[in-house]
Amino acid sequence: MKYKLPKKFSIKSARYAQNQIAKKIEEKDCFLEKEIRYAAGVDLAYIDDTVIGSAVIVEKNTFKVIEKEFALTKVTFPYIPTLLAFREVYPAWKALKKLKQKFDILFVDGNGKLHPFRAGFACQLGLIIDKPTIGIAKKLLCGNQGKWKNNIAPIYDKNDIIGYALKTSAKANPIYVSVGHKISLQTAVKLTLTFTKDNLKLPEPIRQAHIFANSIRRRYKNI
Repeated sequence: MKYKLPKKFSIKSARYAQNQIAKKIEEKDCFLEKEIRYAAGVDLAYIDDTVIGSAVIVEKNTFKVIEKEFALTKVTFPYIPTLLAFREVYPAWKALKKLKQKFDILFVDGNGKLHPFRAGFACQLGLIIDKPTIGIAKKLLCGNQGKWKNNIAPIYDKNDIIGYALKTSAKANPIYVSVGHKISLQTAVKLTLTFTKDNLKLPEPIRQAHIFANSIRRRYKNI
């Protein structure tokens, strides 16, 4: 199904907004790592013109699912590469708002600073909720990958490192980690590994959010 851009929306205005967002992103640890206990993850699934926002909280070390919620909204924005946040931030935020348990950090199934305008989905959502946020992407959107050192390789834009490719599973392609908000890139990589089960590709909060979103999708498709 094709969707038109909302009235009074322009790509030029969106780019301006992204530039302003990029300036507000904090790329430093605004927390004590030892205080991190609960991590939330968000993912989305689609049924025709409805989008399912899924939010799941996972406990550190045990990987136990503490809480999960979802929200249904109508799709109002077309899919446009590099403008994904304008389509998906609202349903993700809506699901997060339903969570009762407080969480310390958020994993987003999408890019953060690893974005042509340094303002990916994880950046925009991180700014909205004002919490440490990490972007996890399955494909490389931009930049050039450097050499692998063990299980990690930098992603460069000119001379700047804007993210890391990370091999979390010998059987899967790498994931791409970048800063969303209020966290350093080094800590983002470290916490991604902390919250990823051995030999699995994705951090558990995102993996569980993906499973939950698709279970809701199947439920509503069968109605």
